[in-house]
Amino acid sequence: MLDESKKKEFIKKFGEVVGRIKTEKQLSYRKIAAQCDLDASYISKIEKGTENITLETVLNLAYDLNVSPKDLFDFEYILNQDDIRK
Repeated sequence: MLDESKKKEFIKKFGEVVGRIKTEKQLSYRKIAAQCDLDASYISKIEKGTENITLETVLNLAYDLNVSPKDLFDFEYILNQDDIRK
């Protein structure tokens, strides 16, 4: 099982990418939320890395941000065997 700190790091990095794309496209939380049919505070939590989202939400974000789903995962994340609890 993956260590909790590594999970949190992954979610935070994902959120940073969402935030970067949001800024580049000059979008607000409200605009993204309306397009994704989500609450603006939920989008904010995703960007802050405090919300563990579903694959369906990833797909909706990609569609509404007009990016490929893989673009949302475009960040460096190193996973070693030492990070896995036995």
